[in-house]
Amino acid sequence: MVTAETVRQLALALPETEEEPHFALHSFRVKKKIYATLNPPEQRATLRFSPEMQDIFSSISKGTIFRVPNKWGHYGWTNVQLDLVDPELFHDALQVAWREVAPAVFRKKYPAQYFDE
Repeated sequence: MVTAETVRQLALALPETEEEPHFALHSFRVKKKIYATLNPPEQRATLRFSPEMQDIFSSISKGTIFRVPNKWGHYGWTNVQLDLVDPELFHDALQVAWREVAPAVFRKKYPAQYFDE
C-alpha cells in the first residue's frame, strides 16, 4: 500500500519537481510537464509512460498498474491503484515516469544512478 502522502514525498524528492493543482487533482511536473497526478479520494495515481513502459509496468504489476481506460491511455497515461500496489514497484514506476517526461538536458544532468541512491 502507498499513501497519498508517500506519493507526494516521493514525487517531490525527484529533481526539479513542482506540485501544482490540475483540475481537482494534484499534479507533479518537471519543467511544467506533468508526469504524475494524485487522486487521494480514489486512492489512485496516474503516471505518464511511453507505450512500451506502460506495457512493461502493466504486465508485472498483477493488475495494480493499468492503462487509463480512454483515449488518454493510448498516449501512455497509466493508473496505479495505490491501496494495492507494491511500494517498491510504485517507486520505480514514478522514477520512470519522471525520466520519460523530463527534458533530455535533465536526464543528462540527473543520470539514472542518481535515482538508485
